[in-house]
Amino acid sequence: MAIAYWAARQPDAPAIVSEHGDRTFAQLDTAANRFANALYDIGLRPGDGVALICGNRPEFVEVITACARSGLRFTPVNFHLTGAEAGYIVHNCGARVLVADAAQRATALGAAAQAIEGCRFFAVGGAIDGFDDYTTFAAAGAPDLGRAPVPGRSMLYTSGTTGNPKGVHHRPGPIDVPNTAGHAPGDAHLCTGPLYHAAPLNISLTPTLSHGATIVLMDKWDATKTLQLIEQHGVTHTHMVPTMFHRMLALPDDVRARYDISSLRLVVHGAAPCPVHVKQSMIKWLGPIIYEYYAATEGTGTLVDSLTWLSKPGTVGKPYPSEHVYVGNDDGTPLAAREVGTVWLHAPGDARFEYLGDPDKTESSFRGDYFTLGDVGYLDEDGYLFLTDRSANLIISGGVNIYPAEVDAVLLEHDAVGDVAVIGVPDEEWGEAVLAVIEPRVGVVGSAELAAELLEFCRGRLAHYKCPRRVEFVDALPRHDNGKIYKRRLRDQHR
Repeated sequence: MAIAYWAARQPDAPAIVSEHGDRTFAQLDTAANRFANALYDIGLRPGDGVALICGNRPEFVEVITACARSGLRFTPVNFHLTGAEAGYIVHNCGARVLVADAAQRATALGAAAQAIEGCRFFAVGGAIDGFDDYTTFAAAGAPDLGRAPVPGRSMLYTSGTTGNPKGVHHRPGPIDVPNTAGHAPGDAHLCTGPLYHAAPLNISLTPTLSHGATIVLMDKWDATKTLQLIEQHGVTHTHMVPTMFHRMLALPDDVRARYDISSLRLVVHGAAPCPVHVKQSMIKWLGPIIYEYYAATEGTGTLVDSLTWLSKPGTVGKPYPSEHVYVGNDDGTPLAAREVGTVWLHAPGDARFEYLGDPDKTESSFRGDYFTLGDVGYLDEDGYLFLTDRSANLIISGGVNIYPAEVDAVLLEHDAVGDVAVIGVPDEEWGEAVLAVIEPRVGVVGSAELAAELLEFCRGRLAHYKCPRRVEFVDALPRHDNGKIYKRRLRDQHR
């Protein structure tokens, strides 16, 4: 186990830095062993489920580390869900233990009410009615594991586009082993998003600690705070989403110049399309240290470095090997270069996943050894993948496909636009019409005159059929807490 490896070699090195306390590698290793043993003492065995509703606290890492070395199935739950929504996941994953953050008391209580019979409840960061104290419970466990480790696994839930979220069930992987590629002891990774999301969990947390580096946990993202933490902790690596790029670039020049962020060596981003001009500006500011990936909870797709991206602006990378990704129609038949279609990813044998309790959804996602996330794009003549949008966001107006990400990118170039979500709304004549919902930049007031200006701005840069028919202004767009805009909620509001 990598954390145990580093605990033996650099016991006093910082593993976790957070607003809610810090941990050295030795402290993290011992805490994980204690919790793992305490769970074993109450009867949990490999294959059992543990759910966690928790902010970016050290206890989150302790719990997932304990599960990883005990053969347990770990399910982090979005703490922004209602109690009923969280309860569905806690029940559906069959959790025998629920650990919850007192800061999420209402969600925790709602989830506990739907848990399976006999589920045990533990609270961190304060008291929750009906929950035992996590620290007291864990302290009763022995500090050494005392048995051979068994690989556990995470089972995350996808938000999906319809119905209840689905648990993505992968085969257990090997116990993590030390690897000095990428991160290394002495490095620091700034975790900008909530750990219950797949990207912060798998890109920020796991490789950082596995490589003996320090993870700096943000409890809530803020553009200026990001710069402060990079300077304060000498951050070398971080993961972001495009909305964060846009908001950092919107900071006043004197704020951006105030902090020394020269320690940064690698910035990874993904999770949503990044407008070309935004990424170009970030590379100009930070240098060619930005890498973009295309992946999701279900599996991985591509990766591209800054210099390659600058030669192919907008690409998310070239599949390796080439057959790992292809673009096809709905039945999986491959399409020619630059033909837009569904993006299919290879997942043979042990890489194959299933949606827990939903064989029909699993089957519909696969065509042989390939699955789709519902994304739409094309491969160019050189084999580089470009994403146009998610099929769930596709607007069909007058029988013509319109990809909102393309319109979003144009509107974000306007100085008055803080952020934007382009969606399709019902239209009697065209089926759907293009609506731009805009969050003005700070200090800008939405008006009929500005709406007309923005429409004209689009007409000068896009084919007219792609341009919004109308513009609405809002104080704040609805967001997932990882920064992505909640377009489904906007569509529901307008339908």
